[in-house]
Amino acid sequence: MPQENDVVLIYIENSPVFFARIEDISADHKRDWYHVTLLILKIPMESIVWLIKDQYINGDEFTMNGKKVRIEKVNPFVKPLKKKELKKNMKPNNDSSNVISLFDKKR
Repeated sequence: MPQENDVVLIYIENSPVFFARIEDISADHKRDWYHVTLLILKIPMESIVWLIKDQYINGDEFTMNGKKVRIEKVNPFVKPLKKKELKKNMKPNNDSSNVISLFDKKR
């Protein structure tokens, strides 16, 4: 289940529309319903609050104003290579024909 500070991708009518960060998830007085505060990652940033069930936070499809909506957690962070893996993957390239210098280019 996505939690606070997770990045999610919002789909509307099965098309990805925007990324958002979950700022807050707080329980509503109705069982299994939550107030989810989302920070929409666009310019300018915008904050919205949705009242949705826990299953919708987990990725089940729901409708809003007659349109299908789905929340999908994404992991935007790529695990960096360890130094050993990086050195192993780097092979010396003695062929300088593949290198194009922008500084040596005549104007």
